[in-house]
Amino acid sequence: MDYIEVFVETSEIGIEMVSGLLIANGITGLMIEDKKDFDEFLQNPNREWDYVADELVSEKKNKNGVTFFISDNASGMETFKAIKSGLKRLKETEKEFDLGTLKLEIKNVKAEDWENNWRKYFKPFAVGEKIIIKPSWEEFTEKTDRKILNIDPGHIFGTGSHETTQCCIELIEKYIKDGDVIADIGCGSGILSIASILLGAKKADAVDIDKNAVEIVTENCRMNNIDSEKYNVYAGDILSDDKFLKIFGGHKYDIIESNIVADVIIELSKMAPDFIKKTGIFICSGIISERLQDVYDALNKNGFEVLETKRRKDWCAIASKRK
Repeated sequence: MDYIEVFVETSEIGIEMVSGLLIANGITGLMIEDKKDFDEFLQNPNREWDYVADELVSEKKNKNGVTFFISDNASGMETFKAIKSGLKRLKETEKEFDLGTLKLEIKNVKAEDWENNWRKYFKPFAVGEKIIIKPSWEEFTEKTDRKILNIDPGHIFGTGSHETTQCCIELIEKYIKDGDVIADIGCGSGILSIASILLGAKKADAVDIDKNAVEIVTENCRMNNIDSEKYNVYAGDILSDDKFLKIFGGHKYDIIESNIVADVIIELSKMAPDFIKKTGIFICSGIISERLQDVYDALNKNGFEVLETKRRKDWCAIASKRK
């Protein structure tokens, strides 16, 4: 398997936050570049190296950031999009800290080029027992009883190829009922909302911190012949913006769906009881296995009982209900 090298430029104080975000998205092999440490190394008379190449000094002296690697395939691209969305969230929610540019540099490849090239890996595939996910640019002519979910992720997270999304859709398939009204928190491309409607949901309210989500979800719903009356999509941060608490708190949903990361799910579990029915189901995914117990504890503390957990590779998805 081929890998892509990615560098996130950040400040000294941002290194820890960026590293935490990457680890939360399943990236464990990190290379930290701290210009202060490198300066100390250069000035240390007892360093083990007698000679440091000028090119290395030029490259490292003025850099703070984190380098990581992702697989050069559809799953890697899904992770890359999740990291981009997470960096944007960091920038908008941690304004009291100077996190630097948070720009992404891809080794020897322009980010825009790689984001287009990854499409060659994204082909129609089945999820669960009732859904086939089909990229908008691909043809699918086979006879099937499954629902065909057309998707174009645009510039944000959500193709369905990642383990977290597939586990989430499998749980939705199991627990959704005809006529359910659902909330999709961190909707990305809208794939969970669309899957829910195709599987019988009456309506979906979706929100994502990325402003592009409104246009992308609207277009993906159109491609799946979903009437505009069946969904609402908003851009903003439900965790910190009271406007969204009023929007979502004004309803009692049958199912809340959220495929983000453990820390956001933990925070969301505190407010979820305010906008879910007493018989409602909370489906959450994007949880790296090392954080599974933390999410269990948060759900239990906030009045939810775990029904089941799906695991795929190092990722987990949970279905829970009100106690």
